[in-house]
Amino acid sequence: MDKKTILFDFPEGFKADETRRAKLRGIAPDAELIFQDNNEINQDLIAKVNILIGMPRRSILKYASNLEWLQLLSAGADLYTKPGVLPDGVTLTNATGAYGKSMSEYMICSVLSLLMDFPHYRDNQRQHQWKSSGKSRHVLGTTALVVGLGNIGSEFAKRYKALGGKVIGVKRTPGEKPDYLDELYTADRLDELLPRADVVTLSLPSTGETQHLFGKEKIGLMKPDAVLVNVGRGTAVDTDALSKALYAGKLYGAALDVTDPEPLPAEHPIWDAPNTIITPHISGRWDARENFERVFEIICTNLSRYFDNKPLINIVDLSTGYKKND
Repeated sequence: MDKKTILFDFPEGFKADETRRAKLRGIAPDAELIFQDNNEINQDLIAKVNILIGMPRRSILKYASNLEWLQLLSAGADLYTKPGVLPDGVTLTNATGAYGKSMSEYMICSVLSLLMDFPHYRDNQRQHQWKSSGKSRHVLGTTALVVGLGNIGSEFAKRYKALGGKVIGVKRTPGEKPDYLDELYTADRLDELLPRADVVTLSLPSTGETQHLFGKEKIGLMKPDAVLVNVGRGTAVDTDALSKALYAGKLYGAALDVTDPEPLPAEHPIWDAPNTIITPHISGRWDARENFERVFEIICTNLSRYFDNKPLINIVDLSTGYKKND
């Protein structure tokens, strides 16, 4: 194997200390390892890189004439799957498996907050009102419809079932039902499943299939007392349609860690929608210590596999935006 040049393009908050750098050098002792800040990567540097690990600016990739493989730090890969972003023949891998635990905790927290009517009590507290809404519910006896059963959706399903809820899973392709699901269906059954769910969670990539998947029609099929949680990509939900449903009382509540558009404009009415939680895409931050460790483990695993001439893990299908075999 020819000597390879590996560029580590780590963003702020995801720095490899000397101990981690030594581990990377141990995996690739004969390669040239370059650690460079994102905004300092220029055309001359990117042109000689064979392996790029990080979240590079898309505009610089057109100069990556020798790039063989791009390993992302994120689970989402949609920014890099669009035609023309990557040079032909480049293998794209993501960090699927690194964020499921932390993001599922966010999802559980959001569901519990909505079922227990916490946004209402938050507003009461600000007005110094000691007053019950009389609307608190619990997970026990409820049904969650988990749309998207990758690492994130699966981790949420395990936790929801452990709390006593029933869990129905929806995925693109048929497969064997895992123990943490009560029922499993493919996406073509979604319309008949939505009226059964008290909680609907979305952890979907941004693809042509998922663009505004939850618009007026799908939202209209949900129970009026159901809640919607979206942590995947904001484009899966028509924000205007969701806002109207919340204000009209056709949906009980929503938790959005991602929106369309993103960032969410300050003037958008959904900011003030009843029983709504909005956070700025923070459920799976890569600078959280636990997430950093899991991403770094994926990086090391794939580097080892590359230099051992073994198949890489987490290869993204550029035509679908999903991890291959998902």
